[in-house]
Amino acid sequence: MIISRRHLLGGGGALALSMLGSQSDARAALLAQDGRPDPRLLRHALDALDTHRGVIRHRDVIGIVDFGRASNALRFHIVDMANGAHRSHLVAHGRGSDPDHCGWVLRLSNSPGSAASSSGAYLVGEDYVGKHGRSRRLYGLDRENSNVEARRIVIHSASYVSQEIAREKGKLGRSEGCFALAQADIGPVLERLGPGRMIFAAKM
Repeated sequence: MIISRRHLLGGGGALALSMLGSQSDARAALLAQDGRPDPRLLRHALDALDTHRGVIRHRDVIGIVDFGRASNALRFHIVDMANGAHRSHLVAHGRGSDPDHCGWVLRLSNSPGSAASSSGAYLVGEDYVGKHGRSRRLYGLDRENSNVEARRIVIHSASYVSQEIAREKGKLGRSEGCFALAQADIGPVLERLGPGRMIFAAKM
């Protein structure tokens, strides 16, 4: 991995190594300091990065989506694997995951026509320009998101995602299962999380 034992032992990493049993646990504990993503979710993401190392060409950054948090929270994290730094963004979930529009993911589904969000590891694919403007294709790497390509689940921007909506309504709008970002965030996110990298999504 990019994060070395030297990084793990610095800045409290030694304590993490003494408390956690596996290398993946130790890396997760280091990255999860200072309000970073849920360490359990991060640990699963790091395990997925190892599992799919044959297809994840670029491992400098990873995306982590925490579907255990409400839609008005900054729950799309882009984590730098070299130093643990992260940037967090708003992201909408699928309407099929939240049929009453309460702002929380109540179910995850891989089924075509479900309009729900799916969990698992995603390979970030190529750009295209569609009805939402600049977007990026995704490919599901796990059983629970194997239909991502057929369902046309992608990363795109949407007018129903913004800090103002989150603040005023207490929740974002809903997608058809895509990772929908604020229009102000789509450019920076796509630049940072380019093709050949991984997104891991789950509800803990």
